[in-house]
Amino acid sequence: MRSASDVVVIGGGILGLAVAWELTRRGTDVTVLEKEDRWAAHQTGHNSNVVHAGLYYKPGSFKARMSTAGNRSIVDFARLYGVPVEVCGKLVVATSDDELPALRVLADRAEANGVPAKLISPSEARAYEPEVSCVGALRVESTGIIDFPAVCGALVRLLDETGADLRLNTAALAIRSTDRGVEVATGDDVIRADALVNCAGLQSDRVARLAGLTPSARIVPFRGEYYELKPERRNLVRGLIYPVPDASLPFLGVHLTRMLDGSVHAGPNAVLALSREGYGWGDISAKDLAEVARFPGLWRLARKYAYPTGLDEVRRSFSKKRFAKSLARLVPAVQPEDIVRHGSGVRAQALLPSGALVDDFLIETAPHQVHVLNAPSPAATSALEIAKHVADQVA
Repeated sequence: MRSASDVVVIGGGILGLAVAWELTRRGTDVTVLEKEDRWAAHQTGHNSNVVHAGLYYKPGSFKARMSTAGNRSIVDFARLYGVPVEVCGKLVVATSDDELPALRVLADRAEANGVPAKLISPSEARAYEPEVSCVGALRVESTGIIDFPAVCGALVRLLDETGADLRLNTAALAIRSTDRGVEVATGDDVIRADALVNCAGLQSDRVARLAGLTPSARIVPFRGEYYELKPERRNLVRGLIYPVPDASLPFLGVHLTRMLDGSVHAGPNAVLALSREGYGWGDISAKDLAEVARFPGLWRLARKYAYPTGLDEVRRSFSKKRFAKSLARLVPAVQPEDIVRHGSGVRAQALLPSGALVDDFLIETAPHQVHVLNAPSPAATSALEIAKHVADQVA
């Protein structure tokens, strides 16, 4: 069978669906291919559900511009279409004097990025979070919590209403460029389109290679594991409590987040996943491991971070006591018996052959093709803004 479309979008997470919706709003006929049997099956469905404010990112970067704009647009979208959302603010806390300079840098970056935030004293911090321990804090007003899978559900309904061709259980098996566009082969169809948009997340570099592109970066999966405070200990946390992040790492560190249902999630750590879609130590893909092992960028990264950072993360993965100790730096009352395991997610982190982690969103193009090759957090927050940029590239 052969069918036609103006644009084929590969990937049914929040970014692929947002791109499809933006394109349909511009009058484009869109087909969305998702290899799983449900939307938001991977990164979006295992997200922390935090609406980020945009304070962490280098001023002028894609992340800075799109997360600050996305903070507003995703909240507006949620309120318009009945998706649960709450703008509750958060605290970034310095737990020792040597973290105060980095906290001040964050405050300066927040100001440069237009993020409403202010430095506050320990007593002021305890007015927000009575159980927190700190020597100083940054109060960020525009951070929120949301249900990102429900955002995807709303996008699917909107796309259905516009007549978009939405296909679950449909993987792209082959991609061929033509003079007029692309042809995408699935199990039972060949779709002819004017353009291709790759929003495949954990598989994005593979889809790019399938389309004939040589991407500048390789996806390396990092698993983040979460705990949850037991119901009787949820009173220890009122909102969101984050540590001052290590500027040399792309991860924000273990933090505490009160969710929309009142539960409090704790995490995530960051360990190398043994499969691109591996949510536990038992999820192992020989193909994925072999591919990563052949990539020189991983070994260069390992030489820089394996000891002690990487080893500490692995130890924390296997030790509830170590995990609780990390949380107790923020809230000393948290004890190992207060937390229980609560799932994990896998971050699609783009890595360069040099071993450098791609810090910003990475979008590469070829004739009739747009490939989103690095879109980890805050991509969900920024999804509607990234979608506009991608749609412009398609046009």
